[in-house]
Amino acid sequence: MSRRIAALAWALLIVQAGCVAPGDVSTLALPRARDIGESVFLEVQVGRLGSGQEIELSTDTGRPLGMISPHGLRPGHDAGAYVVPLPAHAVRDGRVRVRLRIVRAGAAPRRPDASEVRGLRIVMGR
Repeated sequence: MSRRIAALAWALLIVQAGCVAPGDVSTLALPRARDIGESVFLEVQVGRLGSGQEIELSTDTGRPLGMISPHGLRPGHDAGAYVVPLPAHAVRDGRVRVRLRIVRAGAAPRRPDASEVRGLRIVMGR
């Protein structure tokens, strides 16, 4: 029985590799090898955020990558897709490891839930 549970846990980890997982850091693989001069971007599908909330992006080592600050949203509507350029240091061995935090003045930073960040993906281009 324990082998079945271990196999199921392993399969779930593999499935979550390109998605926003409830864990602290999300790891995304580049869809292909990067061409010379090609840039890498992180596309963040933002769901519903409360008034004054922002999404802080950093590497797994804590280096800042940017901030998503949606404004003028209608209550109850998704914020949409935001594309953040990634510096060269954010890509290691064909992977990007990012940490997302919901921040708001006067509150402690916290992990986003599935309704706040609906997905992450790597986009490549010039």
